[in-house]
Amino acid sequence: MSFTNFSTIEQVAKLDAVLKDNSYVQGTAPSQADVAAYKAFQTAYPSFSRWFNHIASFSEEFETLPAAESEAAPAAEEDDDDDVDLFGSDDEEDDEAAAKLKAERIAAYNEKKAAKGPKPAAKSIVTLDVKPWDDETDLDAMLNHVKSVEMDGLVWGASTFIPVGFGIKKLQINCVVEDDKVSLDDLQAAIEEGEDWVQSMDVAAMQKL
Repeated sequence: MSFTNFSTIEQVAKLDAVLKDNSYVQGTAPSQADVAAYKAFQTAYPSFSRWFNHIASFSEEFETLPAAESEAAPAAEEDDDDDVDLFGSDDEEDDEAAAKLKAERIAAYNEKKAAKGPKPAAKSIVTLDVKPWDDETDLDAMLNHVKSVEMDGLVWGASTFIPVGFGIKKLQINCVVEDDKVSLDDLQAAIEEGEDWVQSMDVAAMQKL
């Protein structure tokens, strides 16, 4: 059985039923059937796939993630900003009392802005393809080397080995990077330093978070 069309939820349910008692779509090892199902699902549900892979990258931090915030909070903050009139009514007289009122309103506005804090850093989720030299390459050692690369603003996520032919498997691994801190060129250079295992590295996909 193959799964290449997820246009209906029934197909998703069928795949889920197959995987309930099996690790792979067909047989006892990864195959092109798994690759086809994986790509078809990402095509049918790109936003869900991006979210799922992104959240999976935080699996080691699940217990320490903050509690969910109220969805009404941001709207309330925006309403508070709207209530701050920086310049007052046109009917106010230009006297000492009006000047004092304006100063108080500006101070209140600046205080609210400061309380919100800095904007969160821009991040991207990146999928990397890391290719070994041949079918005798120690893939576990290659994975350990890749995940040993540490950079400020880099968080490693889920990984898998995908057959590419002739018994060779490539490593596909997700990571989340802070755009202003992590250079993909530097990341590539660091990964390809493991020349005992790594032939090359390419960026397979990249999406802004």
